[in-house]
Amino acid sequence: MTALTATPIRIDVPARSRHLVSLPTGDAVVARPIPRTRLTRRGRPAIATSVLAAASIAGASFALAGPAAAPQQITVEPGQTLSQIASSELVGVPTAEAVADIQVANGLSTTYIHAGQTLTIPTR
Repeated sequence: MTALTATPIRIDVPARSRHLVSLPTGDAVVARPIPRTRLTRRGRPAIATSVLAAASIAGASFALAGPAAAPQQITVEPGQTLSQIASSELVGVPTAEAVADIQVANGLSTTYIHAGQTLTIPTR
């Protein structure tokens, strides 16, 4: 089977030489190997510099981050609610979000807590 295609119109070619070209399809198509990508002389230092820069940035971010703070443990006092604890311990975090974080950190399914209970306050 063949496919017919029209060649683009070129102004410098006379009209009678324009014609259809037959192209092979199916099994008649010969697959050409894809040329390999080569690393050029200029590309080697560019790749090395890029890798070195990425490693430097990653190393600096780990070095400047410092150690992770350990989660704080508190004991619930009589009359305290989880909302009060969340707003006083996680300052700057919306109360509902802070309550949810404390619930997840302590495996609580409800907001009910009792006096003497030890709670872990997650770090942010």
